[in-house]
Formats: sequence, structure tokens, C-alpha cells
Amino acid sequence: MIPLLRHPFLFLRHGQTASNAAETICGATDLPLTALGHRQAQEAALRILSLPPALRPASLWCSPFARARSTAEPLAEALSLPIQTVAGLAERNWGAWEGLPRHRLRRAETPPQGEGPAAFRTRVEAALAAIEGPVPILVVAHSGIARELHALIGAGAFQRPENAQLFLWSPDGTGRWQAEALSHTEPSSSCHQPVAPPR
Repeated sequence: MIPLLRHPFLFLRHGQTASNAAETICGATDLPLTALGHRQAQEAALRILSLPPALRPASLWCSPFARARSTAEPLAEALSLPIQTVAGLAERNWGAWEGLPRHRLRRAETPPQGEGPAAFRTRVEAALAAIEGPVPILVVAHSGIARELHALIGAGAFQRPENAQLFLWSPDGTGRWQAEALSHTEPSSSCHQPVAPPR
């Protein structure tokens, strides 16, 4: 079993970038946060500090991209934790599709000069397997990483995280897992979604 999946863990998507605001494809393009994205990161740090002690992160793992690291920095400072970077948590490389409108995205296809779906999944699973440390663990990464994580341990509809939206993944006591949104970006953001046991 992947060590990360032995205990409940937290997942935070990075704050807003200019690409997010413009609804364009951004994978390997290493964009910074917008001013709103920095505020979202600060708000996420406050939100995490308000969690019950049993859920407060004891280790912090992060994508190497600037948008994820800038989101993680206020959390690391608030929690007095080092940021542990995992290269494999980088978002999928969309090659020639980078910068195009999001409606042009085709996840099942391999873009020119980009990363295919099977290669991306293999990379992400290896990155997740490398995460091990004091629990609870907090992972700061991208919506594509959240999607692959969901596919790894679950089934059914995937709820794409909003920018700086915090999720708790936890076993429900019956051998299944649930994803619970702990932040409130819109009325539908909180849910309990049962998923299958991890392989």
C-alpha cells in the first residue's frame, strides 16, 4: 500500500494564477500566483490553523511549481513545518496545448510535445508512493494531481477542487474512503463522496 493511504490526509490545490482566471490550459507553464492567489494562500493557512488538533498537518509535501510553493509557504510558516518538494507532483505537461482555452483540453489524448495520460498517471503514483512522514500529511499540488489521486483510490464522479480549496481524504470505517471539502468556495463545495478502497 502507498504509505500516504494508511491514514487520513489533507489535499490543498494551489491558489489562483492568471491562467486560472482566464480559463486557459496551464500544466507545465510555471506561472506565479495572482494577488488573489496570494490572499487565498493566506486564508488557507488560517483555515488549516483552525482545524481540530487531530487534523492539523504534521508534514507538508508540495509540487515544485511556483504556484504550489507560494501557496504552501504561508502554511509552512504558520505550522512551523519544512516544505518537502516532490518533483512528480508537478502538473501534467500539456505541451502544445498550454495557453489554449480550457474547453480545448482532451485528457485522454497525448498533446504534441506533451505528456500522455498513462505516463502522467505512472509519474503521479510514483510521487504519491514517495510521500511518507508524520501524520496528518498535507499535500499542496494541482487539480490534475487530485484527479489522479481520486482515480487511484476511488470511483465515480470527480469533484475538481477550486483554487486553494482544502479537502480531507479519510477512510469511513467500512473499508471505503471519502473526500470532504473543508473550505467553502460555493454552495456545492462541501460533500461526502464515498470511494473504493485503495489498491
